[in-house]
Amino acid sequence: MCTYQTIKVALDGAAKGANGWFTLTDGAVYVDHPFHACHEHTVNIDFTNPGDGPSARVAVELTEEGALALVAAIQEALAAAPPGLASVRASARVTAGTAGAG
Repeated sequence: MCTYQTIKVALDGAAKGANGWFTLTDGAVYVDHPFHACHEHTVNIDFTNPGDGPSARVAVELTEEGALALVAAIQEALAAAPPGLASVRASARVTAGTAGAG
């Protein structure tokens, strides 16, 4: 394998793996040879929760174009929503029952 650099990020969310939904705590992004995609190299993204063991993992292999399109789509979706709507602060308000339905 020829991973150039692995970028790790702490996450707060959920993902659906082979055994159902799990809490997401970690992410890793790197460029390397894919395991399944039919390309020489891909942008690989791993969504994991190491505390839940190896089954708490969702792996994604994207072309560079697909990865850039995903980044742009995430930015566009966030820009279209009110600032902070999907943040931890907004989740705390919903839990406390002070936020409206959306």
